[in-house]
Parts: sequence; structure tokens; C-alpha cells
Amino acid sequence: MPIDIRHVVVLMLENRSFDCMLGRLYADRPDFDGLRGDESNPLHLPGQPTQDVRVWSDPSLTPTSLTIPDPDPGELFVDIDMQMRGLTDDAQPSSRTPNMSGFVDNYMRQPPANPLPDPFSIMHFFTPEQVPVISQLARAFGVSDRWHASAPCQTWPNRFFVHTGTANGYVNNSPTHFPYQMKTVFERLTEAGQSWKVYFHDVPQSATLAGLWLNVPAHFREFDLAFAQDAAAGTLPAYSFIEPRYFADPVLGTLPNDEHPPHNVAYGEELIAAVYNAVRGGPGWKQTLLVITYDEHGGCFDHVAPTAATPPDDLRPDGFAFDRFGVRVPAVIVSPHVPAGSVIRPPEGTRFDHTSIIATLRALFGIGPLTRRDAAAPHLLAALDEQVSNDGPESIVAQAVAPAPEQVARASAKPLNDMQRSLTAVAVQLPTIGANIAAHMRRLGAAVDVAPDHDTVGDAVADVAAHVGAFLGKL
Repeated sequence: MPIDIRHVVVLMLENRSFDCMLGRLYADRPDFDGLRGDESNPLHLPGQPTQDVRVWSDPSLTPTSLTIPDPDPGELFVDIDMQMRGLTDDAQPSSRTPNMSGFVDNYMRQPPANPLPDPFSIMHFFTPEQVPVISQLARAFGVSDRWHASAPCQTWPNRFFVHTGTANGYVNNSPTHFPYQMKTVFERLTEAGQSWKVYFHDVPQSATLAGLWLNVPAHFREFDLAFAQDAAAGTLPAYSFIEPRYFADPVLGTLPNDEHPPHNVAYGEELIAAVYNAVRGGPGWKQTLLVITYDEHGGCFDHVAPTAATPPDDLRPDGFAFDRFGVRVPAVIVSPHVPAGSVIRPPEGTRFDHTSIIATLRALFGIGPLTRRDAAAPHLLAALDEQVSNDGPESIVAQAVAPAPEQVARASAKPLNDMQRSLTAVAVQLPTIGANIAAHMRRLGAAVDVAPDHDTVGDAVADVAAHVGAFLGKL
């Protein structure tokens, strides 16, 4: 008898490695590939002896420690390549097999920033006590220590993989290539008569995909207004994809909850708890599979080298074949069908990546593959036990404290990070509800790639809100 899963819910957060968030989840289990505590990276600085920088954790749990690393690490394709392959002794880029030795060197070679980068920041990890929500769920249900970003690339390519099984050959967020016309798993679900929704906070990055621009109000819903209500009413769709808040908003008095460094991870913990509590308290709980993961590692250290991967297609405009995975990211698998304390791994010789979500939807709902990558990806159903009824905790309390107005003001006055800049480009390219989509796509295809030039996060978020409102038909 097949396992009765009718609702798949995916929460994808931002830019944290597995070791950063869950490396010390189990300190004494031989079947768990976490941190021992003696892992290190070398630091090569001109004219100085090579320094050994070890992993560490700040025991103080202050607002400052919850934002490490600060400043934001490098996450471009060239940065990730250096992080994985390391430098030679003469500090030149190496072509050797990935050995995860270049995180510190890459961090210290980023453009000048305020604050100045500390080489130890990139080797920092959180203990389970410091990120209790994700840690409690990982222990109460299951964690995978074999889940990698789909490619050693930035956010957009990896988010494209979870939706389309490919990045269309692009390795970075920018330059943008509107309109993005890759076939999506959402469209496959519609063709199969299955429902789906994207629940988002400020701007849905998934709306870059032009195939999703029809019947927008039915499919794109604001998280705070709709997710808990849909879960409580038992009306969650077959597939729910949740995007976090990417911007500080001085009008709403909110800070980002995406966990993108140096954003405070406590707000991401609060979001994880809200998603779990809504799903756990709803009538569809027994038939739900919740996956909590991160799009990419964001430059944070992880000790497990990625392996070769199936190329999704033959598209190589940036010269990369997408024939290897990215760095390992957290993945927590939650369902009454997951035995407590599970360490979930794919079949020998394979790895989970974001296309395993597509593979799981294919196995559940009978839809066809999108690319060679998701056709080869292992799914999660083998980790589910038909006989187990593990209800886990009735609810989880997050410890996040509402941000003070001065905190929001400081965050709003900061320059945009690369992800925020690219999201402002998304917002201004979105069609207004009721627009002629074909004509809009033709205009985008002929347009020069110019993103809005905003000085601060606060300036950008107001522009983003106006465009997203027009996209949803709210303005």
C-alpha cells in the first residue's frame, strides 16, 4: 500500500551550510556526518605564515553572535569554486579535486566591507541549543546529512533547480535573463490536476518564472495572511512552496527571516516554528510531508566535498556543465511517517539535492520529469515508514524577540546585498495583473538588463511592495 501523503510543504531558507546549522546536532552518532570540532581551513596572507583556523561556536548567544558571519561571504560561482578547491601554498587558485579548504581564504579576499571580515567568522557554527527549533524538529523527525545544493552556484540557480530541474546554464543571479521560460514543476502539477501555491513574505523569487504568470491570485499568497489559515482549514494544496522575508521593512517594522548572513537566524527559527505549528495543528497533518532546507551554503564552511551530478541538459552559456553538486545544506524531513531520530540518506552512490523535491512530487502525483537531473534524483518516499505514526511535538515555541524600531531602521538604512538587488529586478519585471503576458514577455526579451538603483534596503522595499502589489492585483 502506498504511503498516504497528500500535501508536500517545502520551506526554503537562505545561505547556510549544513555544518553551520546542524553540524553538532548529534555529537556521538557514527551514522551522522557532522562536525568533530577539529576541522579547519588554512589562511594564506601575503608575507605571513599560514594560519590554521578551526571551527568554533560563540557560547554567548547575543544578537551579534546570531548574525555570524558578518560581513556577508562571497557566493558567486568563482567564490564557491575557491571555497571548495582551496588555494595552493603560493595562494594561487587550485584546480585540484574539492577538499573544502578555501573558505577562509575566499572570505578574506572579498571586497572591503564594514565591519572588517574576521577569518574565524566563516568557520563558525551554531549548537543545537542556539538554534533549538530546527534542531528539535531534526531530532523529533529526521535529518539528511547527504543533501547538497543542486549546483556550486548562487541563490537564483539553486532556486531554479527546485522549481525547474535546471538553471538554464546560468551560474549567478546576475546578469538577469528575463523572461525565464523553463518548464516548472508547478505547471506539471497543474497538467496532472494537482493544486499548488507559493506562500511568500515580501517578494517571491519564484515569480521570475514566466510560466507562473497566469492566474496569479490563485497561486501566489502572502504567507502571513494565508498559510496558517489554509492549514487550519485543511485546504493546503498538494504542493506548498514557502519563501521567507528577504528585506527589512520600516513600515511593517520587520526584519528578514531568511537567515541570509548576516541576518539574525532567530527570525528564521521563528518562521520554521510558525510553519510547523500550522501544519501540525491542521487536519491534514497525518497526510503531510514537510521539508525544511536552504537554497545554498552562502559561503559558510562545510567539511563534506560535493560529488559528481547528472547534468540537467546541454545548456552552458556560462561554460559550466552543472555536472557536480554544490555544498551541503541543512535538510530536515518532517512527517508522522518519519521515525524520530532518523538520519536520512539516499541510496548508495547518490546524493539528495533540490531536485529530490521534484522527484518526490513525481513519485507521489505521477508527473513526468523536467530534466535529466530530476529524472535521476532520489526521492524521499523511501525514508517514510507506512506503519509509523510519529506525531512529534504538538507545537514549538520560538524564542525570537520582536525587533526594536531602531534595529529595523539600521537594517533599512544598509546597502542591499546581492540577493536583494536581484529581487528588486524581479519586482520591476513582473507583469501587472490582467496584462497581456505574451506581449509583456516580448518586451522583456528586448529590454536592456537594468536593475533599479536603490541606495538602501528601505528604498528598495517600498519599490518592491508597489510592484508586487500590482502583480497580485492589490493596487
